[in-house]
Amino acid sequence: MKQKIALIGFGTVAQGLCEILINKKNELAKKYNYRYEIVAVSDLRFGSVYNPDGLNLKRLLKEVKEKGKFIKDRVDWSAIETIEKSNSDVVCELAYTNLKDGQPAIKHCETAFKNKKHVVTSNKGPAALAYRRLKRLADKNGVKFMIEGTVLSGTPVLNLAEGPLAGNKIISAKGILNGTTNYILTKMEEGMSYEDALKEAQKLGYAEADPTNDVKGYDARAKITILANVLMNVNLNMAEVKCKGITKITLKEIAEAKKKNARWKLIGSVENKNGKIKAYVKPELIPLDHPLAGVMGSTNALTFTTDLLGDVTIVGKGAGKIETGFSILTDLLALNNSE
Repeated sequence: MKQKIALIGFGTVAQGLCEILINKKNELAKKYNYRYEIVAVSDLRFGSVYNPDGLNLKRLLKEVKEKGKFIKDRVDWSAIETIEKSNSDVVCELAYTNLKDGQPAIKHCETAFKNKKHVVTSNKGPAALAYRRLKRLADKNGVKFMIEGTVLSGTPVLNLAEGPLAGNKIISAKGILNGTTNYILTKMEEGMSYEDALKEAQKLGYAEADPTNDVKGYDARAKITILANVLMNVNLNMAEVKCKGITKITLKEIAEAKKKNARWKLIGSVENKNGKIKAYVKPELIPLDHPLAGVMGSTNALTFTTDLLGDVTIVGKGAGKIETGFSILTDLLALNNSE
């Protein structure tokens, strides 16, 4: 049976997913018995398209690149109408991230669940601000809320904790959760000023034109909130996570850290100690013999402290078109295997 998918948003992540599906279609069918159709797409910039028998992905990618809009199979539907009216059974919510109130992504998720459709998302808004409520709504309607891509993009942290690490109690999760700030700190260690390092990060696409969410620590704060609520089964509000970014770190402090055989990293951490949750995001001096100290550039890493296995660290890319597209694919495959 083919999985019928609707994409809400057709930006970097959705296009990355489409490229993967095109390139790996035969392999996915042969190795995983995974067959799919993208039946609907709705994007604020490009418009909405629908074909119940499946859209031509190569044509969609070509149209947005050459024309800046969808041409064939167009429909006059909003994102909500696309979710309600299409014959999709899975909605990939890939609209823009809003960490203030989570909209319109939360509304998209609610609509999908009420229409008994699974949601797969890399959007941190719904996962950080309304995870427990949305999970209850999904459960009530017999569908899944899949969010692997919300923490470290394609690097599997939620699936790792709930899969290979199952049976362990996760006592804490601590790591480098934002590639932009890690890149800036790496460049500062090489002697570049904060301002120049930020400009280079923006030039390379690691940082947005407005880098506030990254450099102030808000992106990492959202990810720590997700980790706490999903893996530790608590009800942590994002506002409860103490947060400090990297904007005040100086080259002098970077040099002093070297003398102490340490380096600065923006660390997100959550710990469940005797039922009490302690969560924060802040710059920390990490000793060079710690696994997190050697993680440089835009790479991310997370160390789980568990009761049975001790510390387990996973390192990988935390952003990128194909990497985040892959995170959506992993959840789609998991859904396919569960049905």
